[in-house]
Amino acid sequence: MGNGAAEQCGEGVILKAEKLAVGYSDTPILENLDFVVREGETLAVLGASGCGKTTLLRTLVGLLPPLSGHLCLAGEEIAVGHNGDVMKRIYRHFGVMFQSDALIGSLSLEENVSLPLEEFTDLPPEIIREVVRLKLDLVGLGSHSSQRPAELSGGMSKRAGLARAMALDPRILFCDEPTSGLDPPTAMGVDKLLLKLRKTLGITVVVVTHELSSIGNVADRCLMLDKEARGIIADGSPEDLRRSDDPRIRNFFRREIEDPAREGVL
Repeated sequence: MGNGAAEQCGEGVILKAEKLAVGYSDTPILENLDFVVREGETLAVLGASGCGKTTLLRTLVGLLPPLSGHLCLAGEEIAVGHNGDVMKRIYRHFGVMFQSDALIGSLSLEENVSLPLEEFTDLPPEIIREVVRLKLDLVGLGSHSSQRPAELSGGMSKRAGLARAMALDPRILFCDEPTSGLDPPTAMGVDKLLLKLRKTLGITVVVVTHELSSIGNVADRCLMLDKEARGIIADGSPEDLRRSDDPRIRNFFRREIEDPAREGVL
């Protein structure tokens, strides 16, 4: 891609990786990653513990610089070594729903969701309050705006984190284990909410998850990572991966237990 980040991602593609290596210091965890994320799709990044899912996500959202290769997001190239001005422009285009929700405990939900708007926009306080109200309503927390994170259930905390991730109307939403630690009914509620956001707002979603039920509920496409291969071993629909002859992929999906409570979510 080089200077070609201008042709950059390509028509209908919001994220593109070419020969991407990610890791820490000079030690790659994953190498030679080639994949795209298309506008409006939901991509699930899968793999066993330690395969590099979180490292890849941290690179995609700018918390780690790429070690080598090219990464284009929303028409901007995230270069080896990063560029602060470029990253500030890119941050405006995506939201991140962290596994731990990453809410600030001393702030109310309204104040937590306000933070991206205060940092990245010049909106007056009254408009920010209105936007925050809309985002909290969107995730079903409109009546809880004055509460602090410690007063919320696990599912409510996840939804609050999602409201903050959506504050800037991002083109792409990154979710790190969005249903981890939740009971099945609550997890299904989060899955349904992600589907609703994608369908009503047309956003692109990248989900890092090991939850098999969520994969079937929300993903259009999956990338399977493997620790020993240090890269991608499968790229396809959830159905394609379940039919794979690769023993590494079969073993991953063999954990699946049919849960009638989740039928009909698709």
